[in-house]
Amino acid sequence: MTEHSADDAGPAASRHPGTVAEVFLVFLRLGLTSFGGPVAHLAYFRDAFVTHRQWLSEKAYADLVGLCQFLPGPASSQVGMALGLQRAGYPGMIAAWFAFTMPSVALLVVFALGVQHAGDLTEAGWIDGFKAAAVAVVAHAVLSMAKTLTPDAPRASIAAAAMVLVLLVPHPFIQVAAILIAGITGFLWLRGPDAGPRPADAFTVRVSRRSAWTAATLFAALLAGLPVLAATTGAGWTAMIDSFYRAGALVFGGGHVVLPLLQAETVPAMVDPEVFLAGYGAAQAVPGPLFTFAGFLGASSMGEPTGVLGAVIAVLAIFLPAALLVIAALPFWERLRGNVSAQKALAGVNAGVVGILAAALYTPVFTAGVLEVGIEALALAVLAFVALNSWRAPAWAVVLAAGLLGWALL
Repeated sequence: MTEHSADDAGPAASRHPGTVAEVFLVFLRLGLTSFGGPVAHLAYFRDAFVTHRQWLSEKAYADLVGLCQFLPGPASSQVGMALGLQRAGYPGMIAAWFAFTMPSVALLVVFALGVQHAGDLTEAGWIDGFKAAAVAVVAHAVLSMAKTLTPDAPRASIAAAAMVLVLLVPHPFIQVAAILIAGITGFLWLRGPDAGPRPADAFTVRVSRRSAWTAATLFAALLAGLPVLAATTGAGWTAMIDSFYRAGALVFGGGHVVLPLLQAETVPAMVDPEVFLAGYGAAQAVPGPLFTFAGFLGASSMGEPTGVLGAVIAVLAIFLPAALLVIAALPFWERLRGNVSAQKALAGVNAGVVGILAAALYTPVFTAGVLEVGIEALALAVLAFVALNSWRAPAWAVVLAAGLLGWALL
């Protein structure tokens, strides 16, 4: 990234290739159809932004995924925020997050306010169809990324080692460790000239160092100051912000990893255990990031704030750390990428990302989408994969068709 003389030059100062409306509409469709969890979300994003719209290259996308895997918070949401920031500046970042997140928030708030008696939606046939489609989407993404990012024996070996490590040591922090090891291995093993992406292939977005340091300072200040504010005021809204901000700031791996923290923060202080479990079941049945489970908990809170206001506060608080960390990290990530040694390390990181996605393809995507459902789900996943890989059908259409077939057959 080329530094500007003005420290406060931000995304608005750069020449963005898209509009806020464009970003909003694309991410809204993803927010309505992206079932299957964070790994599936990354696959949907790749299909939408690398394959079909060509907003960025395969290598640049893997580069961005590698960065967001390093950061605490929901990796898929952070990737979406960064893409929106690149495409349309800070307004685009907000539009991408809002459009991708709000559909599932709205569904979970409706559930919290009045549909608790609808039953366990996780066993519905259409949900099984969506899970089977997620298997196909992730498999297609892993295969396509492997062709580009692991074209030789060293990088394929790094990917395989990362996959084995993540599968054998199922701990939330092991993904971060696998990426670190892959980066170190790439630095030590891979050749310099061919190791990293060309500058034209890199993910670039203009964020000033002043903005980055401001975001990092605000992130740390809120993490340290909110507990003091909550204890001093004793107000329900400050306690809610503190609880959900801390959960969003301290989670590596995203997705299901946030559940233990949320349970510790909200049960029984905000909700009963039975309510927590009911909301968790509903969260499996909606698209978008699992962090939107915070909306259900805020809407279900036994104290004040509750209802829609509680949901809004909880959702904003749990996603705010992710946004601040993306802004804080991007300028320094881009500076590192200009170094030859860093390019070698990044090539290793990209290979490690492929391995991590391959591990997630097996568990939880394949185990939950096929093994826990049955042979019918496997057949549906195979059909969905053929539609994606051979017929080049868009992912959203495959997901919707799989949901309809699942409702009819499963």
